[in-house]
Amino acid sequence: MLQKMIWGMCLLFLAGCMYPSENLNENQLSNDAQLQVVQQAIDQYQTQNNGLLPIVTKEEETPLYQKYLIDFNLLKQQGLIETLPGTAFENGGSYQYVLVDVEENPTVKVLDLRITSEMRELEQRLRIYRDEHIYPPFGEQVADNIYKLNIDELNLEGEPQVTSPYSDNKLPVYITTEGNLLIDYRIELYEALQANDHDYTNGDDIRPILIENHPVVPAYSIPFTIEDGEPIFAPELEEGW
Repeated sequence: MLQKMIWGMCLLFLAGCMYPSENLNENQLSNDAQLQVVQQAIDQYQTQNNGLLPIVTKEEETPLYQKYLIDFNLLKQQGLIETLPGTAFENGGSYQYVLVDVEENPTVKVLDLRITSEMRELEQRLRIYRDEHIYPPFGEQVADNIYKLNIDELNLEGEPQVTSPYSDNKLPVYITTEGNLLIDYRIELYEALQANDHDYTNGDDIRPILIENHPVVPAYSIPFTIEDGEPIFAPELEEGW
């Protein structure tokens, strides 16, 4: 009996070493199991409902990767899912489940709400500024129609950044001429292009390379394309830009 107890304690210790504490938390996205369960439910729902998808209706101008939020209530109503994923916002988790490629191949991915929280703080600061000023707080120009934020005007201590959902990199936050905030994913795109086989060329939106290799979507982004092997902003690829 004592030997069994010691063996069991050893297994628990080894499990803790193999999976860091943050990955043992059910609210962390540690594997693909929950995504697969939701994907199966989505596929079944679409089959049973003449191609319709269980999504929350969003405004037309909502950014692409934040536009198609999965409506878990519709999946539960049809008995296609019993319990919500532990990582889901609706279940106290840090992610919202979304669909990408809804026209051709609806695929389940997640939106990291920690990024959303960081961006909302900046948006609130920007909104207060815009209530008192005619023009957005433009700083140095980064690309056509894209600028750094004027940190002095916004009383920021440094250039605004968010933690990447793909690595430990800090990603810059910029502003468009329309006053919309966006995240610069070029460093992540460059690393993805180097690490993975691809056939992207200039004129292609290369953001899909991130969601092909990660479960997390690049929120608050505009299209990027490739030029001389490196990612560049390509807002002209976005409809309505």
